[in-house]
Amino acid sequence: MGEYDMKKFLKALSLMTVCAITVAAFAGCSKSSGKLTVATNAEFEPFEYMDNNKIVGIDVDIVNQIAKDMGKTPDIQNMSFDSVLAAASSGKVNMAVAGITKTADREKSMDFSEAYYDAKNVIIVKATNTAITGKDSLKGKKIAVEKGTTGDDLATTATGDANVSRFDSTTDAITDLKNGKVDAVILDSFPANKFVKQNSDLKITGEGFSSEQYCIAVKKGNSKLLSQVNATIKKMKADGSLDKIIKNYE
Repeated sequence: MGEYDMKKFLKALSLMTVCAITVAAFAGCSKSSGKLTVATNAEFEPFEYMDNNKIVGIDVDIVNQIAKDMGKTPDIQNMSFDSVLAAASSGKVNMAVAGITKTADREKSMDFSEAYYDAKNVIIVKATNTAITGKDSLKGKKIAVEKGTTGDDLATTATGDANVSRFDSTTDAITDLKNGKVDAVILDSFPANKFVKQNSDLKITGEGFSSEQYCIAVKKGNSKLLSQVNATIKKMKADGSLDKIIKNYE
């Protein structure tokens, strides 16, 4: 092989190598970006809960639509609620969806989508309880909550940290109430109504606390993902599909 031919061969070989590397890198990116990783806490019916070993609920249906619009496959990971927030703020997952209320404190470590549901915390007590008639009668009472939630913050303010029992799941908090270990549970209204409907020995008392809004959380600064999430939420509000999903779980 002459010098000219050798140069042509080396040039072709170099080009083939670059192409191969580029194709491999592109394939790797396609594979890794094909999933939309989502943290949730499947203890919050009807927003996310287990049904036949599958995570289902309002939030899951919303996530499925977001993933579809992005051309991705949702990978929903179940964990405790405080871990959900940590996973979102650290970027361990793409987003967190678990009936999450946007608060000033949470906004310090993560960004939030526009709201997709209006809610408020209410007080659940035993049906025979006449001592607790609302938030003003919680002082000194023992209250169970799911740790890391806004209900946790409200209970601490209402009765003091020493009187608050914190659990990884709302179901465990309700169990403590039914067993007489606490006087009340503070929980968001939608799942609270579900628990009361399923347990005739429980009731919701008082008017509850001020309204809150559920949002989807992402790592702070991830504006591209946030805009994609907001686009789907706005579309779902406009075409009525969001209301339809919520009504399906009432």
